[in-house]
Amino acid sequence: MSKPIEFHDQSDSVNVSKLGVAEAAAAIREGSMTSEFYAAALLERSRANADLNAFVTIDDTAVLERARKADKLRAEGLSLPLLGVPVGVKDSYLTKGIRTTFGLEHFDFVPTRDAASVAALKGAGAIVFGKNNLVAMSYGLTGDSSRHGQVLNPHNRNHVSGGSSSGSAAAVAARLVPASLGGDTVGSIRVPASLTGIVGYKPTNGRWPSDGVAPVSHTLDTIGVLTRSVDDSILIDGVITRGRFPRIASSARDLRDVKLAIAPRQFQAMITPDVDAHFHELSRRLLDAGVHLIEIDLGSDFAELTQQTAWTLFFHETRSSIIEFLKTNHVPTSFDYIHRGIQPFLKATWEQRVVPHGEFTPSHDLYETARTTHRDEIKRRFKDAFARSGADALIFPTTPTTAPSIEDRFEFRLGDKTVNFTALANHTLPANIAGLPAITLPTGASHEGLPFGVELDGQHGDDNRLLSIAQLVEHVFSDLTKPR
Repeated sequence: MSKPIEFHDQSDSVNVSKLGVAEAAAAIREGSMTSEFYAAALLERSRANADLNAFVTIDDTAVLERARKADKLRAEGLSLPLLGVPVGVKDSYLTKGIRTTFGLEHFDFVPTRDAASVAALKGAGAIVFGKNNLVAMSYGLTGDSSRHGQVLNPHNRNHVSGGSSSGSAAAVAARLVPASLGGDTVGSIRVPASLTGIVGYKPTNGRWPSDGVAPVSHTLDTIGVLTRSVDDSILIDGVITRGRFPRIASSARDLRDVKLAIAPRQFQAMITPDVDAHFHELSRRLLDAGVHLIEIDLGSDFAELTQQTAWTLFFHETRSSIIEFLKTNHVPTSFDYIHRGIQPFLKATWEQRVVPHGEFTPSHDLYETARTTHRDEIKRRFKDAFARSGADALIFPTTPTTAPSIEDRFEFRLGDKTVNFTALANHTLPANIAGLPAITLPTGASHEGLPFGVELDGQHGDDNRLLSIAQLVEHVFSDLTKPR
């Protein structure tokens, strides 16, 4: 057994911070690094990058105590897949004994239990490093939090990180932690992962337990994880699902067996020129690697249909979903209290679109049409497209642009159109409507150094196949994403 690493200077913490989840777990398990040393290095790095606003709560003393306990358990012979590995948790998750704010002003709550997914990670030996910043009640795509401050993009601090899992993405991208749990309603894992140059995995709806996570829409919500590699997402998936699905082994299969669908009318019609040029280059690389690219068409009205369906479900279900969550989990607040104290921009949105009798609050009839007729139609189109093409997954640019500047976070240009920040989710929200598994991969950066991302959507329930393909595709693009 190799000698445990000893902490010497700042350079050690920088090197150790590059470890992914699996690498860190192996180093701790094999005794080449202690959990205490690893945690101390990450704490030092988090302090040096506090201006990112990635974390809202870190208890240094508690983190080091948990790390020392993990080292003791390891010395006693305990073997767990994530023993001693620190992870971040979005502050929409309940965390036992750790402050939870949901991003709200004037609200601090210390839960007496963990969300189911947090409990699963802790059961596998992981350490909760801290709670990640987010927009209040996960209601936004830019990372703008009035209470905790705007989350900055580690690649360029003048640009947004995306949201609503903004702090989770920034923390992983800046190597403050190797992974963080996030939540995704219309793209809140994949959008920030893409804009910050990391992997973001949204499982098939229902694959991961959402118990103990503050909701936005019970129909669209999915929890997931942000990591720096597909392998690490696979490892976390195995822990969360507790082995209910077959293990996904690293595959050396030939890419010539893989068929990927592209839908240019739906996912390349309104994107910036640099995103368009980059995706064409990625397509060429995939073809050179032997991938079969098959063009499909999801319908001329697909964009309009998915937008109308997603936002109708989103706004209509917010109030009832939050009320039920607060009641079930004995959270000492109410929807009305949250509404009164929420930041002005969101308060205006809720008054217009969420509360009963708001000017644009979807009616019950409109909601039911979206929940059944329109949602079923979108599911049918995906199912038919996969069946006709024989494709293993659909591939497209995750976001229509790279990260907007903070100055332009609410409105920016896409081609000759001025759009608002919700356009960042144009490509991601269809998967939430249909409940499909989806993963975004980093694929390089623009001339300005801002990351590009590409998304793969799989067939409903076929997460293992999607993750296996993502491993292969990640390898094709690996030279474009050298570690920072």
